[in-house]
Amino acid sequence: MTEIAAAQADLLRPHAEQAYADELAALAAHDTRPRPPSWKLSPWAVVTYLLGGELDDGTVITPKYVGPRRLIEVAVATLATDRALLLLGVPGTAKTWVSEHLSAAVSGESTLLVQGTSGTPEEAIRYGWNYARLLAEGPTAGALVPSPVMTAMQGGRIARVEELTRIPADVQDALITVLSEKTLPIPELGTEVQAAKGFNLIATANDRDRGVNELSSALRRRFNTVVLPLPADEEDEVAIVARRVEQLGSSLELPEIPATVDEIRRVVTVFRELRSGVTGDGRTKLKSPSGTLSTAEAISVVTNGLALAAHFGDGVLRPSDVAAGILGSVLKDPVADKVVWIEYLEAVVREREDWADFYRACREVTG
Repeated sequence: MTEIAAAQADLLRPHAEQAYADELAALAAHDTRPRPPSWKLSPWAVVTYLLGGELDDGTVITPKYVGPRRLIEVAVATLATDRALLLLGVPGTAKTWVSEHLSAAVSGESTLLVQGTSGTPEEAIRYGWNYARLLAEGPTAGALVPSPVMTAMQGGRIARVEELTRIPADVQDALITVLSEKTLPIPELGTEVQAAKGFNLIATANDRDRGVNELSSALRRRFNTVVLPLPADEEDEVAIVARRVEQLGSSLELPEIPATVDEIRRVVTVFRELRSGVTGDGRTKLKSPSGTLSTAEAISVVTNGLALAAHFGDGVLRPSDVAAGILGSVLKDPVADKVVWIEYLEAVVREREDWADFYRACREVTG
């Protein structure tokens, strides 16, 4: 194991460019297609990195995203133009995951990140000041603290803005000049930063959570929007959950336990039926709870179940290990959602003969 690999092995969550450095290097070595200015890979190679494939020498590129190929192609093509990319979707549709991997593949780094919150200041998008130097020197280039967006502009790289609609509207609008003129004025110094070729921006947003600030029409026009859907196919969702649970289990160094595909499929089935409002066979209509019941939550439920099975159980993932996690995901509103959950247990789960142990476990934690 190399020194770098050994150091990364101690990290709880390596950045995409660290975790998949070998795949990125293999793609770069075999990539003979045209690359936009400052890109580490061609658009074709970026899509291959995201969706997976096999190179001419047999190197296997693992899929990072399971979904429509055309969506990823549109997203990558957008980054090769002067339009910024907005990844839109309900919570848990892998917007952040896709954003990180796109940045890693295009720029070789994914860390030029602005995390959007209700308290995000304009300085996080434009620039700030080292106040000790500002007081001592006045406004100078040395006292200026560049934002991730400014750094990306200077280096011709990709900047990321997470949860754009959580940022106050007046702060959001600081991006308009950056995205339209590709310049960031610094009036205190009487100068500006002009974006180098290769610069672009990926933003993520959803409109399901509370505390959302709508984008102005002026800002929305600067983005090409790609909507990331929830997995349409149950098998795809099961595969996504199984892959991520395996990766998380390895990162967290959870003790290995037997294959858990059956329980993963059960968790995915419960989530899909409740969020769609109908059973898988289409025969029974259901009420949907207030939560999104996303794929990301299913991954969390199964991972938590693995920890319970490994540390407090017999080393086998059982219904009792996932029941509490499912309940926590469903009952966002403790009153209304509990009614929905109990109706689902009695009308659907109880009637499935091979789900008897799951029914008993859920009734026990539901009370």
